[in-house]
Amino acid sequence: MSNVKLAFLIQRPPYKSETATLGITHAISYQVVEMLLEDGQNVIPTVCMVGEGVLNCLKDQKAMENYGVMSIESHIKNGLLVDLDILVCKEDLARFGISEDRIADAEDMGADKKLQIVPYAEIQKVMESSNHLLVF
Repeated sequence: MSNVKLAFLIQRPPYKSETATLGITHAISYQVVEMLLEDGQNVIPTVCMVGEGVLNCLKDQKAMENYGVMSIESHIKNGLLVDLDILVCKEDLARFGISEDRIADAEDMGADKKLQIVPYAEIQKVMESSNHLLVF
């Protein structure tokens, strides 16, 4: 059986819409999908943050305090807790002047997984090797 690779490309910023939040939520939900697959088949999701999508990765978001809603940072942390691969485009972080110390992590929640800051070429390889590309 072959694995089903899903690439979730998040290119929208964390404001003015729920697009980025939906992308993370769909990627996390892959665990439910696995029970519908044939024996030996797995779903392998990868979230890729590119363009303005890298702005979703900033830590210390105050969405609950300011708006009464869960932040995309919380969704990212939950994704890391379930060992979701989340790639962040290195070139786009540089373009926005965002240093690695400003990027969210889930160490405070006990996650072993971290956001992976990678060159766009690596994100391109993930997209090309995926069975399905979902753009948010």
